Amino acid sequence: MPIRAIVFDLLTALLDSWSLWTTAAANDSEQALTWRKRYLELTFGCGAYRPYEDLVRIAAADVGLSESAPAALIANWDKLQPWPEAKETLAQLRARGYLLGVVSNCSIELGQRAIARCGETAATFDAFVTAEEVGFYKPHPNTYRDILAALGVRPDEAVFVAGSNGDVVGAGAAGMSVVWHNRIGLPALPGSSPLIEANSLDAALSQFIA
Repeated sequence: MPIRAIVFDLLTALLDSWSLWTTAAANDSEQALTWRKRYLELTFGCGAYRPYEDLVRIAAADVGLSESAPAALIANWDKLQPWPEAKETLAQLRARGYLLGVVSNCSIELGQRAIARCGETAATFDAFVTAEEVGFYKPHPNTYRDILAALGVRPDEAVFVAGSNGDVVGAGAAGMSVVWHNRIGLPALPGSSPLIEANSLDAALSQFIA
């Protein structure tokens, strides 16, 4: 089947949440990455939705960070920035006629605030779902199924743009082709088979915007 839709992870594929976590960890990039990895372990492991803020706080405590780190992350949420090439890449995809969807492992409130950080390009999205709405965190298959249903497409008609290594496996298992915007060089997980892996959004989607 021809590809009709491009689905994005919000907080890593479209937005630079890595910098926000680093700032919240007192600009210690190594500690921030350790914290973020622990958070990803918790979300991938819990399945059914638990408050995003709770998991961020638990992950911080697990790696030895004080309460100030998760508090700063949430307090600075509205400072999230899209990757520099995001606006042009989305415009090119829209011009080529693709449906555009977004799915995010966070609460409804934080998801709405995050997608607003995409600026005027947020209006180009045809569907957006969060883990809280679905009731499960990625990589639970329901998260991918719900965004596909919202877009009205089959898994083999969609490409998922992953930002984390867990999404590469999860979206693939849900039947979608996957491209991996691996901005910070995360290691691949067993079962990963992206169509392409690149360190920028436009490079990851090059075959769809050329």
